[in-house]
Amino acid sequence: MRTDLFHVFRNTPLGRETFMQSIYFCRTLDITLSVYVPEATQFMMYFDHDAVQVKLDHSYLSDPASAVERARTLAANSGVETRFIDPINRTASNLPDLPTHFSFMCCPRSVSDQASKIGLGYIGPKVRHIIRSATFSVLLTPPVFKPWTSIAVLFGGSDSALNALRTGIVFAERSGFPLDLFIQQEQEPDYYIQRVHAAGLEKVLARCCRQRYEFADGAFDHNLYNLPHDALVLSGAYGHGRIRNLLFGSKMEIAQTTLTTSMLVTGPQATAHLN
Repeated sequence: MRTDLFHVFRNTPLGRETFMQSIYFCRTLDITLSVYVPEATQFMMYFDHDAVQVKLDHSYLSDPASAVERARTLAANSGVETRFIDPINRTASNLPDLPTHFSFMCCPRSVSDQASKIGLGYIGPKVRHIIRSATFSVLLTPPVFKPWTSIAVLFGGSDSALNALRTGIVFAERSGFPLDLFIQQEQEPDYYIQRVHAAGLEKVLARCCRQRYEFADGAFDHNLYNLPHDALVLSGAYGHGRIRNLLFGSKMEIAQTTLTTSMLVTGPQATAHLN
């Protein structure tokens, strides 16, 4: 099975920054980049138990005559293996069906709002829907390209957090970058150790973890200041609780409104990892 990241190309300066973030992600982890240059403002993504109709804002169709050439040039100059997606099936004449068998997908924090509305702390409803339904993890990018040189996993003990930790360990091994573990304690300290041990990750984590940030008190957003500013942050999207299918985990919400780095979010259906 090929390991790749899916990117919807936007032919604007803001879109170029996001595309450069995807290119860096793929080059650092030595994976394939799959690019879709949209010809319409809508497309469908069919997952195992759900379907998401994504409506792009019109900036994604900016200067269509140069879009493919610009995307190809940026990808070619990077040296990253790249393939361009040409949808075959369509739900309607103006509604192409895009594949969903990717390992990762890059999203700006919103794909359906004008650039002027896109802020650090705003994740659009369609991106939330993708995270909730997708079998892949979603890379949320900052507005401007920012390389990352370490990996930080926000670990709260949930199943999604364990998946994020597994991915972070593989990222560290594949990239050679150090991994840090961040825990804001809401349970007894032994709880987090037991969750890692039960998942069979204790030994490999001890081998690749550079530093553990563990906080028994203090505000979560204040404690996040201790994370390296150039880390790729990995987080599970959902925690425990009866409303986990409706809302992101509260810690993940705070993190994505506070941190200025790229953030890889693992939803409840996400299972894909690097081989």
